[in-house]
Amino acid sequence: MHALRTAFPKLPLLQSPSSSCPSTMTRTLLAISLELLIISLLFGQSPVSAILDGSLARSPPPAIFAFGDSILDTGNNNNITTVMRCNFLPYGRDFMGGNKPTGRFCNGKVPSDFLAELTGVKEYLPPYLDPNLKTKDLLTGVSFASGGTGYDPLTSNIASVISLSEQLNLFKDYMRKIEAAVGRMQAKTIVRESIYIVMAVSNDISNNYYFLPIRRVTHNVNSYTDLLINNATNFYKGLYQLGARRIGVFSALPIGCVPNGRTLDGGRQRECSDKQNAMALLFNRKLSNKIDALNKQLHGSRIMYINAYSPAYDIIKNYSNYGFKDANKGCCGTGKIEVSALCNPLSQALTCKNVTSHVFWDSFHPSERTYEILSKEIMGKYIRQNDAWDEMYKESVLQ
Repeated sequence: MHALRTAFPKLPLLQSPSSSCPSTMTRTLLAISLELLIISLLFGQSPVSAILDGSLARSPPPAIFAFGDSILDTGNNNNITTVMRCNFLPYGRDFMGGNKPTGRFCNGKVPSDFLAELTGVKEYLPPYLDPNLKTKDLLTGVSFASGGTGYDPLTSNIASVISLSEQLNLFKDYMRKIEAAVGRMQAKTIVRESIYIVMAVSNDISNNYYFLPIRRVTHNVNSYTDLLINNATNFYKGLYQLGARRIGVFSALPIGCVPNGRTLDGGRQRECSDKQNAMALLFNRKLSNKIDALNKQLHGSRIMYINAYSPAYDIIKNYSNYGFKDANKGCCGTGKIEVSALCNPLSQALTCKNVTSHVFWDSFHPSERTYEILSKEIMGKYIRQNDAWDEMYKESVLQ
């Protein structure tokens, strides 16, 4: 128990679903259950054996890898020809002591950084295309994500950014580099035991389907979400074929509630766009079902559907409960339309002074504080609530 509490000192005790005042024993057992499940997810071994052999506190996953869009991009777009970049102020104004625009679409850290830190791998997840990367940086993981991309190849073509298929090719290049550095067997172990996170659908919905008429000419909402699911499935299978086994897939966010979406599609009152949120929810239902099927099809796979929609929507709708004062506008500029090139040094005069009071940093991306809250929620409550992972937990205890 001491080892568990040392590794996860801040995990809350869960409430029993059958009692409004659970006994101390019930609360303790539920807390241990959560901790053991997270051990199984993060460290890929029987939680019982982890406790017995004393390896729990010193065995984080060897590396963490991120694929997808601007939510997880830590600076890859700096090194390609695209307007979808943010390596200038006021981006990064609160990163690493302040005024360090690294290409993260935020005022500070993004979820790939927080998840790398929470898994015990490292404090920041560097972009793979950073020309200054060292071998030690590669061995503990990188981000291949590219702001503006999506599951639909057309989405990345529109923004001239790195598509998911190209991100897979970069991962193959990465594998060649680490094999040359540490040998084939050690490289295979790193790939197999590491954690992979994927998030890539917001741009498909907002910047592609509802902003441009191209896909709407040939696809309705149902058939387009089917296209996205098919492409997403091929991507996860591609990761699996390269050796990845533990893959966390984030659901679509309530994209209709971002300030940009409110401005363009929310009417005079700038309400959330119901049609964009409805499309996100439809995609999420299909994605969850597909991941359940993939876990049965792909031998040894541990693909987890992560419901990011619900906690994000709760923060937006009940922002004052989280200490925020504004969820309607971003901090940068007017907060209604500025993102990427439009959120620039010229907009600083209008940029808010205290970003911690804002749910959103710019008109499309949450603030660092919002990302931190969401990342901690996902690492705790949402992992345990996933039924597929509960079953894996039971199986691992019986091994």
